[in-house]
Amino acid sequence: MRLQGLLLLGLIGVGAALTGCKPSAGADGKTLIRFATDWRAEAEHGGFYEALATGEYAKRGLDVHIVEGGPTVNVPELVASGAVELGDGSNSFIVMNLANAHAPVRAVAAFMQKDPQVLLAHPDAGINAIGDMKGHPILLSDASKTAFWPWMKQKYGFSDDQVRSYTFDNGPFILDHHVVQEGYLTSEPYTIEKAARFTPKVFLLADQGYPSYAAMVLAADTLIAKNPAAVRAFVEASAVGWKAYLHGDPKPADALILKDNPDMTEDVLAQAREKMRQYGLVDGGDAASLGLGAMTDAHWDAFFKIASPNGSQNARDAYSLQFLPNPPVK
Repeated sequence: MRLQGLLLLGLIGVGAALTGCKPSAGADGKTLIRFATDWRAEAEHGGFYEALATGEYAKRGLDVHIVEGGPTVNVPELVASGAVELGDGSNSFIVMNLANAHAPVRAVAAFMQKDPQVLLAHPDAGINAIGDMKGHPILLSDASKTAFWPWMKQKYGFSDDQVRSYTFDNGPFILDHHVVQEGYLTSEPYTIEKAARFTPKVFLLADQGYPSYAAMVLAADTLIAKNPAAVRAFVEASAVGWKAYLHGDPKPADALILKDNPDMTEDVLAQAREKMRQYGLVDGGDAASLGLGAMTDAHWDAFFKIASPNGSQNARDAYSLQFLPNPPVK
């Protein structure tokens, strides 16, 4: 799973670097767009790869290059510094922190209406609801400790002495039936079942009132001001790509994903697509009526209400609704 970029690494001071963010000409005179993903290539990026593979970006005048991420990649910093034109925002906390830091980067679309963040428990641990995890050790990454963990402490009465470090290794969880672990709905439940031959219990935080978006497109304010047409074209093409990846032929995207990430496998990609369809991660929620990539003021207000200790005064600085496809792609 991927929860990175929350510390922003000095984004407040990068404003001067944004003067270099104007996109240059790409192949055949098209506008160059480098899009940084939040992790190594996987199904959670499938719609973007599909739009690239099927020419949806190219037909809208864009020369898109997907820049593969990983555990050490800070996507917001790449976007803010102008190293890339657009980036993949893993969760709403990243966008909230950008707004609170007055960093000139905002979300322009959300291609997952539900954050795939889950907690996993052993089937024999006596855990039937998230509240039952009180007192159990919980494996969390450093980023998660400042993201959904404060919300969980407030909602469920958990304490910091439950927290153990999660290093993206499923081994400690598999070996200790008392331990709870974070993960992504589309990844760890399946890989753990394959490795350990038991089916973990899965608790999707979004179904417990956690209103974070995921798979957001992040854009710098300078790009929005200087080339809004390129931003709009990217969002529109991505929406078409996500529809095709989930409900059409995913093979073009999968071929590119497997090329970028040789450690990925076709079975992992297939089960992730099924989870995204089953749980309505991409086309559920507001996307069902407003189209893929949808964001709303109400949804952002709900997130800021539970996530920001300073209230929602910076909420409107976190995102822009002006680039959503019209007519919407459903």
